[in-house]
Amino acid sequence: MPEVFPWVRHLTSDELRAFTLELVEALSDAAELEVDLTTQEVIAGWRATARIKADPVHYAQARKATSGDFGPVEVSA
Repeated sequence: MPEVFPWVRHLTSDELRAFTLELVEALSDAAELEVDLTTQEVIAGWRATARIKADPVHYAQARKATSGDFGPVEVSA
């Protein structure tokens, strides 16, 4: 995996295992069902996780507890 996705070095071994499993499932769906959008979502999601974990300052901020209401969530279709 590190040869194809160098950013996985920022994931724990459990996270790497979860990414690998999700990726294999998504690739299977792509091959069997011709649904490849899921593959892109899996890679993008785990890459974002690795990106935040690669920066100790941002990672510490992301792990801080929050409180209060941050307002309505806008959903785009």
